[in-house]
Amino acid sequence: MSSGGVRNGALDGLAMGLLVLLCASWGLQQVAVKVAAAGIPPVLQAGLRSVGALMLVWAWTSWRGIRPFAMEGMLTVAVLAGILFGIEFVLLYAGLALTQASRAVVLLYTAPFVVALGSHLFVPGERIGRLQWIGLLCAFAGVVLAFADGLTVPDAAMLAGDAMVLAAAVFWGATTVLIKATRLTRVGPERILFHQLLWSAPLMFAVSALLGEVVEPRLASTREALLGLAYQVVVVASASYLVWFWLIGRYSAARLSSFSFLTPLFGTAAGALLLGERISAAFLLAMALVGAGIYLVNAREPRGA
Repeated sequence: MSSGGVRNGALDGLAMGLLVLLCASWGLQQVAVKVAAAGIPPVLQAGLRSVGALMLVWAWTSWRGIRPFAMEGMLTVAVLAGILFGIEFVLLYAGLALTQASRAVVLLYTAPFVVALGSHLFVPGERIGRLQWIGLLCAFAGVVLAFADGLTVPDAAMLAGDAMVLAAAVFWGATTVLIKATRLTRVGPERILFHQLLWSAPLMFAVSALLGEVVEPRLASTREALLGLAYQVVVVASASYLVWFWLIGRYSAARLSSFSFLTPLFGTAAGALLLGERISAAFLLAMALVGAGIYLVNAREPRGA
C-alpha cells in the first residue's frame, strides 16, 4: 500500500468512503470490547490486540518483501509514536474505570481539536480556517448531545478519570500530528503500524499487571469473547489502522480527524442493534449536527476568510 502523493486539501470520494467504513468498524469495536470484557479485562485486551495485530502485520510485510525496521532515519520518531499510542490507551482504559462512559466519550472526542491545532501550527499547508473550526465545534456539539443523557455532576474520582480520558485525547491527537508533521508517513503505513504495535504492547501489558487485571478462563474462552478479541485484532488493529495510516499519508490530518466524530455514533447504533441498548430521542439530531460539522470542515473556505 503506497503512501502516494500528499493531498492537504479537501477529501475526495475515496477518502470519505473509506473513513465512513473505518468509523463504523471502530464504533463496532466498542461492542466487541464490551463483549470480550466479561473474560478479558480492557487493558489486557488492548495488549493482546496489539500482539495479535503485530503478528499479522509482520506476516503481511514479510509476504510483500517490506523490511519493517528499514525506517529511513525515522526509527526514533516511530518509537515515540508507538509509546504515545500506548499511553493513549492506558490513560483511556484507566480513566474509564473511574468515570462514566458518556463523560469519557465527550472528553475523548476533543482529540480532533488537538489534531486541528497541531496541524495548523506544525504541518505545512494545513492551516485551519474559520469555517473548519465552526465545523469541528458543530460536530463536537453533536457528540455532546448524543451522550448528554448520561452526564452527571462528577465526584472526585470521576474528575480524576475525566482528566485521564482528556489526556488520552491529547495523546491521540498528538500521535496523529507527530506522524504527519515529521513525514513519518513516507516510510509507508505498514512500517508505521508495525512500530505502533511493537512499542505499545509491552506498555499495555505492564500497566495491566500493575492494575491487577485477571483473566477469567471460563468466560474468556467463550465464543463471544474470542470473536470480540478476534474482531479487534483482525479488523481494527490490523486492517483499519493500515488504511488509516495510508490516509494520513495522503490527506489533511485535520479533515480526516473530523470524521472520527462518527465513531461514537456508530458505536451507539451498534450497541442498540446488537446489545439492545437504548438510543435517546436526541440521537438523530446529534447525527445531523455531526454530519453538518464534517461537511463544514471539508467545505472550501470562502475567499478572503
